[in-house]
Order: sequence, then structure tokens, then C-alpha cells
Amino acid sequence: MEMQLKFCFLLLVATAQAHPILENPGKKLNETTHGVDVSSLLYPPTFQCLKSNGYTFVIVRAYSRCVPDEFAIQTIANAHKAGIGNVDVYMLPTSLCSRPAAQQVSDMVTALQGVEYGQIWLNVENDPAWGGNVNANKEFFEELLLAATAYRCVGIYTNEYHWSNIMGSSYTGGSFHQLWYSHYDNNPSFSDFKPFGGWTNPSMKQYAGTPPPICGLGGEIGTDSY
Repeated sequence: MEMQLKFCFLLLVATAQAHPILENPGKKLNETTHGVDVSSLLYPPTFQCLKSNGYTFVIVRAYSRCVPDEFAIQTIANAHKAGIGNVDVYMLPTSLCSRPAAQQVSDMVTALQGVEYGQIWLNVENDPAWGGNVNANKEFFEELLLAATAYRCVGIYTNEYHWSNIMGSSYTGGSFHQLWYSHYDNNPSFSDFKPFGGWTNPSMKQYAGTPPPICGLGGEIGTDSY
């Protein structure tokens, strides 16, 4: 476990703000890379269209509300089939069901067995997936991290508002991991970022939760950059 964490950390330091799994050797300094996060089943022609419009990575929802996502495996396969090789997964864990944190991670990873994907992103936001007890939320979150890092490098999806409400503004327990933050300003740059939760630099940004229609899509995707 400790060796896995150190490897992820060293990879983060070596690549600065770049995504550790989405290798892009041709990327120039300060060049923005665009991608999408996906919460529904998409087919190869749609991914081909997205790729032709400059979206080169995909993050697929693989777990939500205490069950593995039924469309994740096919969506990941369809992205690869369309020529998008850089695919991660994200999970929407919840402390409000009977399954422990480690079991939720295990259920997702087991469901994805044999599937090619990069790292795991843990979603920390009120929707509502977390209770009102900050200390209980911290404990649940740390159990998630411990379980998830046994399998892959792990990043955190959140923003200052959600993090403070769920974990408390002074908690820095996630800052060892990469940050994918949300701010729907339709601007892919990190110029708006203000440190919180121990993070001083983000790794990725969701800059549109419901982007303008593209490739026949609307609310099915969010648009992201790194």
C-alpha cells in the first residue's frame, strides 16, 4: 500500500499539472488538453466525433449510489474502439447506504475486472451522498482512499464549497492526491483556482457541467481540461 502511494506521488511531482495516466509526450508547456466526463452510455461514433473536435481523454462514471454503473464497461470499450486511449473512471461513493467504503471500492473494481482504464477519481460533493457529520465523513473518506489506492492511483473530484461542507475547511486529508476541481466558468484555464483543503495546484478542471451541444450531446457529458 505504501509503495503504491509513493509511486503515485512521485508521478505527480514529475509531471507537474499533467494527468499521470494520460500520457501526452507531444504536449507543449502550458498547452491545454481537453476531454469529457461521461455518466451515460455513449457509442463509438459519438466518441469519434468528440475526438475530431479535440477531446482526447474520457472519464467514465463507474459507480453510483452503492452499485457499479451498468454502462461503464461498454462505454469504456466504445471510447477505446473510437481511438481514445486515455480513459479513467470516477465513482460516486456514498456514506448513506449499508455498504462500507472499502466494499464500495471493491464492488466497482471487481465489476471492471479485465477492463482497460487508468486511475480512479473519487467524487466528493453534496448531492446528497454524504452525511452531515464531518468527522464521520472524514473517516469514510479515508477508508475510501485506503481501499482505492490498493488498486490504482487515485485523484479527488471536488471544489472548495463541497470540500468545506463535507470535510471541513481545515481538513487536508486528500491533498496528497491529485485534484480535479469544478468551476463552471467555461474557461479551461486554472487562472481561477484558489487553494483549499491543502491543495495549492490542481491537476484538472471541469469547466462546464452542461456544455453547449456537441456531437448530439448535452447533459450526458461535462467538459474538462488539464
